[in-house]
Amino acid sequence: KAVVSTQSGHYGRGNIIPIIAKSDTVSKSELDTFKANIMEELRDNDVEIYTFPTDDETVAEVNKDMNEMMPFAVVGSREDVKVGETTVRGREYPWGVVEIENEQHCDFVKLREMLIRTNMEDLREVTHRKHYELYRRGKLKQMGITDDGAHPVSLQETYEQKRAEHLEELQRIENEMRQNFVNKVREKDLELKRNEKELAAKYEGLRKENNEEKKRLDEERKKLDDDLA
Repeated sequence: KAVVSTQSGHYGRGNIIPIIAKSDTVSKSELDTFKANIMEELRDNDVEIYTFPTDDETVAEVNKDMNEMMPFAVVGSREDVKVGETTVRGREYPWGVVEIENEQHCDFVKLREMLIRTNMEDLREVTHRKHYELYRRGKLKQMGITDDGAHPVSLQETYEQKRAEHLEELQRIENEMRQNFVNKVREKDLELKRNEKELAAKYEGLRKENNEEKKRLDEERKKLDDDLA
């Protein structure tokens, strides 16, 4: 289940080629059983793996054999080990040496041949034709664009179009915010002018009242002076 969980996370994003790491930790019979169990589990969970093409007669037979060999049992090492008079890359144990590039010990050489020399071009083609197309259509779908395959839509052109629309929308929002700000400033300015007029009118009213009161008081004082005289 760990194998299915790990590979399902990458499903649809790239080519899946199952391998068994540290395959020197199990016996030959256990390894064969383990391989069979892994492939059965992948099939039961509908995990699609990459299969080497068999439509080319020059590689059909070897690719068919390699497809049946999956998952590849590999051993890794960064150590150089002395075997007789030869130095090899491998892992040394008390009971002997596991050679990385010995096909009797693991499938590393077969895997390397299949990936780098025999099927590199097919891997690139499948990646572009299948996985990139799934990614591209998925991204277009997120943008609300449907690509039926009959009229392919360029992801770059769509991105540029969406970017232009987004920038246009941002500009519209900026203009709207600027206009709202100008309107609010204008309203505040009108309110301040209105308040200023009200204060000026109130001041003028108070000034007139004060002058009239002063005039009345002056008249009363003059009258009082006249009466005293």
